[in-house]
Amino acid sequence: MLITKFAIPEVIFGNGSIKYLAPCARRLGAKRVLLVSDPGVEKAGWVEVVMDLLRKDAIECVYFNEVSSNPRDVQVHKGAELYMENGADVIVGIGGGSPIDAAKGISTIVGNGGKIRDYEGANKIMRPLPPMIFIPSTAGSGSDVSQFCIITDIERQVKMSIISRSLVPNLSIIDPMLLATKSRELIAASAVDALAHAVESYVSRMASPFSEPQSMQAIQLFMENIREAVDSKSPEALKNLSIASTAAGMAFSNAGLGIAHSLAHSIGGRFDVLHGMVHPVLLPSVMRFNLTSRPKKLAQVGFQITGIQCKSEEKQAMKGIEYLERLFLELGATCRLNDILPDDSELELLCHKALPDACTLTNPREATCEDLMSICEAAW
Repeated sequence: MLITKFAIPEVIFGNGSIKYLAPCARRLGAKRVLLVSDPGVEKAGWVEVVMDLLRKDAIECVYFNEVSSNPRDVQVHKGAELYMENGADVIVGIGGGSPIDAAKGISTIVGNGGKIRDYEGANKIMRPLPPMIFIPSTAGSGSDVSQFCIITDIERQVKMSIISRSLVPNLSIIDPMLLATKSRELIAASAVDALAHAVESYVSRMASPFSEPQSMQAIQLFMENIREAVDSKSPEALKNLSIASTAAGMAFSNAGLGIAHSLAHSIGGRFDVLHGMVHPVLLPSVMRFNLTSRPKKLAQVGFQITGIQCKSEEKQAMKGIEYLERLFLELGATCRLNDILPDDSELELLCHKALPDACTLTNPREATCEDLMSICEAAW
């Protein structure tokens, strides 16, 4: 019998749930919080909301917003210095995956010292981290519930995957109302990221009876709500996308991902491409590559996407893949690799950098550099 574990944080979910931040922080011993966010979330007004909530409960707040769309190691180290200089005791991250991953990186350095690159890979964080509370402002990254932290090493131009049970926060406050201030493009890109989490975790080598239902629920909710969420920002559709993102985050946190994410990390580390832009480009090609290893599971994914039952597993899986390609175009997503890379001169280097990524290990089919090149060429 396969022995598995399933780690998730405490979750508070629902419209208006952000109001519980201060008492939750108090429960974790907060007197002075380091708040981590970025200028985009700040502009939307949510940083001020958080500061007001903390201020009304007499909790001091130190603010750090030097976070780019792919958070960098130097930003993490600067945030850790600010935490220690000000005697903070709890970290609150609000935003998409970038501020939340930056907050995780800061917490790692505060608790363990050294440089963030020291923790690249799995299970290298040995000492406890400060208490962490995360508030996602997008329905996509799943970082607010996961064991993953992705930080760019500037010197090597590599997005490092840091994986540890210690990175699961104490609390995730998921308030779908935050999504209403996001653009159509960001809602779509974030949701496709969550879909990629769901698909890759479902076919992962580490998928389990605990992760698989979460993956399938996320795919179902994505398909049922993505158009309405993008077209009208319907509160019900945004709520359901938040549930999809959370379910997919719980799934991939425990089951791992695959080579679509390995390549996305490689491309993002070299060209600083927005993470959510890469998955409409790569996911269909990666699903085709993995079909020989997981025909039954990808047929189940195809049925969840299309609702069409075929006698052949391969045909059913392909119908799902082809449907996604049409849907991504309909959503206005970038769908070709040549639209996000300047040329194809560095494809081989990007594939070499993707091979050692932790996500490659859980891909259902063994992949060589030549295989990754073929995937990129098919997506070009």
